[in-house]
Amino acid sequence: MLRSETAGDPSRRACALAGLRAYQDAPRLPRAPLPQPVARDGRIALRDYGGTGRPVVVIPSLINPPFVLDLSPGNSLLRWLAGQGLRVLLVDWGTPGSADRAMDLGDHAQAAARLCATLGEPPLLVGYCLGGTIALATAGFVDVAGIALIATPWHFAGFGDATRATIADQWTMAQPTAERMGVVPMEFLQAMFWQLDPERTVNKYVAFANFDPASAKAQAFLALEDWANAGAPLPYAAGREMFDDLFDADLPGSGRWRVGSGIASVAHDLPMVEFVAQSDRIVPAASAIGLPDRRIVPAGHVGMIVGSRGRSVLWEPLARWLSDVPRIR
Repeated sequence: MLRSETAGDPSRRACALAGLRAYQDAPRLPRAPLPQPVARDGRIALRDYGGTGRPVVVIPSLINPPFVLDLSPGNSLLRWLAGQGLRVLLVDWGTPGSADRAMDLGDHAQAAARLCATLGEPPLLVGYCLGGTIALATAGFVDVAGIALIATPWHFAGFGDATRATIADQWTMAQPTAERMGVVPMEFLQAMFWQLDPERTVNKYVAFANFDPASAKAQAFLALEDWANAGAPLPYAAGREMFDDLFDADLPGSGRWRVGSGIASVAHDLPMVEFVAQSDRIVPAASAIGLPDRRIVPAGHVGMIVGSRGRSVLWEPLARWLSDVPRIR
């Protein structure tokens, strides 16, 4: 990819490689320890981020670790929400192995539902990215008070024919190995995302070559890139379902996605809201579910969570919506 993107500019290639080396060698600030689990379902944990109000269960994507929602002490959506009169809990998917190979997306939704059922009252669900897709399925297995979706794909045809064809080609190459391993390695998923916007992938390392590694700007870059370059593998069944049934066949968007014994659908009787990133390169706005309460956020997929404007354009509107939902007893 680097050779292709810098074929006519060897100086840019050298700068990108220098930036990559600087990224690898830069000192990191220690990360805050994860809160202790208050419930477990096998490898999946429910972690309590504090707060004394009504329970809010945040469901992250299966792709990349969840700590983008708790990136640093001064940039943590989870810890900030816990200070807004809400009890915030995070579903931590843990690290699957080959023994989890048969666990599909519906199984993950049911595990999240069992964790929600331990809380004593129907929680509000907040789903980010693919976690929002799973949150919609979770609501079919447990009573919830409402659902907030953030950058959540549902109409996978909205990714566009070219992107879906690229993803399908890459999955065709990776699928036999993933099936033998019982998991879809994170390295494959990372390479797939890099190919969606290769110019941007190269540009960010070109820019980092000129950063002071000890600066606050560099530390913010390191924290975000360490998140983007980390993550557990997917159980094979979840990966196969994501690529074949969601991206290729668009079963959710066409009303044919079966989860457990039924069709996954929107619970129209629940309070629901979706926050759609205006400049999302990962989950395009055209793939969103299209709820009546649709909020367009002037940011990107990750910027809406950790960007400098994240608090004003997403955190605060999300907290207001959560606080306004009537409580179910």
